Amino acid sequence: MSPDAIITFPLFGDGFVLNLPRFFTIFGFNIYYYGLFIVAGYTLAGVYLIKRRKLFGLTQDNIYDIVILAILCGLVGARLYFMIFNFDNFFAPGKWGNIIRFRDGGLAVYGGIIASGLAFIVYSRVKKIPLGNLLDAAGFGLFIGQAVGRWGNFINREAYGVETDLPWKMGLTSASGITRYYHPAFLYESLWNITGLLIMHIFSKKSKTKYPGQYFLFYVAWYGLGRFMIEGLRTDSLMIPGTELRASQWLAAISFFVAIGILIFNHIRRKEAEPLNNEETEELEESEEPEEPEEPEEPEEPEESEEPEEPEEPEEPEEPEEPEEPEEPEEPEEPEEPEEPEEPEDPEDTDENEVNNNDDKIEED
Repeated sequence: MSPDAIITFPLFGDGFVLNLPRFFTIFGFNIYYYGLFIVAGYTLAGVYLIKRRKLFGLTQDNIYDIVILAILCGLVGARLYFMIFNFDNFFAPGKWGNIIRFRDGGLAVYGGIIASGLAFIVYSRVKKIPLGNLLDAAGFGLFIGQAVGRWGNFINREAYGVETDLPWKMGLTSASGITRYYHPAFLYESLWNITGLLIMHIFSKKSKTKYPGQYFLFYVAWYGLGRFMIEGLRTDSLMIPGTELRASQWLAAISFFVAIGILIFNHIRRKEAEPLNNEETEELEESEEPEEPEEPEEPEEPEESEEPEEPEEPEEPEEPEEPEEPEEPEEPEEPEEPEEPEEPEDPEDTDENEVNNNDDKIEED
């Protein structure tokens, strides 16, 4: 179909007609919308990743680095993948110039993913960052970038599916006035990626069982499943040379089963490890318990309510020790004064009387 075909969507009425140009001109230079959508996809992905960088354990500089790597390596890888499966359109005599004609399209998502993944492996080793963290960030970014970038295919009138009579069919009217209706495959893939992003975003907000690489595995499985189904509808699929097999469709199927297998394996392994972890934690708690006998001192918490100690106030009855004052009754020791009766024992008086009596007797004698 001509890239200048008129676009219609009968679902929105007969008056809904789009005759969109593929580019606009600034200072004599053509700016293609296809490229702008790709740039917009990378930009939105970068903004999202910067805001959620803590989820991946990355810094803002790390996000800038991986976005730049994704742009450079992703574009080169996507172009190489496309050229490999369209060899005659790029390497035949007089076709070499097509290699750098990015503005006319010709990028394959899987090529960009493969090239970016290799670049991330190198980056993780250089920066000593867990590869799983980088790939998780890439999973979110790819969902966003592809959801936006597919609209570049819409502007180029490409990546549509086989003919259909479904209510949401897309009409393309050629210059000769003939209109044919196709599956809007670009729209299917865009919506599929948006749905995957929403699922992963919600899961990342609520789940506490995440492990490095889990989000990327989900992306690979989710995108692989959708791409396998959608690719079967397209009319411009890249074929494996010498066969009738769609390259991206089979790659999508393989990636889906591999990713699902790893996710299930990791899930089972983590479930089996949980009882062991629980036993270990219990043993640790038990071994720590003897060290906690000090906690029984918690009953001393009543000390906080030292109010019960107020009954110690009854110690005030110690004041009754004042009755020790009754020791004053020691004054009764004063009765020792009655020892004064010893005065009658005053020998001087008795002696004198005796002496006088004796004298009287002597005189009588």
